Amino acid sequence: MAELIAVQGDITTMRVDAIVNAANTSLLGGGGVDGAIHRAAGPELLAECRKLGGCETGNGKATPGFHLPAKWVFHVVGPVWQGGGHDEDDLLSNCYQRCLELAKAHHVRSIAFPAISTGIYQFPPKRAARIAIDTVREHVDASDVEVVRFVCFDRETLEIYEHILEEPPRVPIG
Repeated sequence: MAELIAVQGDITTMRVDAIVNAANTSLLGGGGVDGAIHRAAGPELLAECRKLGGCETGNGKATPGFHLPAKWVFHVVGPVWQGGGHDEDDLLSNCYQRCLELAKAHHVRSIAFPAISTGIYQFPPKRAARIAIDTVREHVDASDVEVVRFVCFDRETLEIYEHILEEPPRVPIG
């Protein structure tokens, strides 16, 4: 089982094989984590993203990290919160699962995730953290990832992740 840890910090400074970008469907930059990653990676990232033709919600694509400490950036498009009745949970879970699939394909052993969809997309933070941790726990062994960092922008988010990580893993139903 991989080591899953929560840290407070700036995802653009993480020394891991891959960082995850909470992107929009264009993949051409935006605000929050997306804008910070694009600024830190340099203009080459935008040029590479232009070649990808965007991305659907719940899916992801990989690019090099360019000027980032991470070799790879996995761009995923999380769902906009619409009250929970529009497959938001499944779409968010798909983002984490897709990143682990990309990790396997790109031989990534360490990965850093932001709290996908919890900023401007307004996904409830506790619900998002539960989905993130449960999905990673369920799929990480198949990815060969050894270290997963959940990078939290603020103390409140960090405490949510730490609390859930202290709980025993949930047993999947079915």
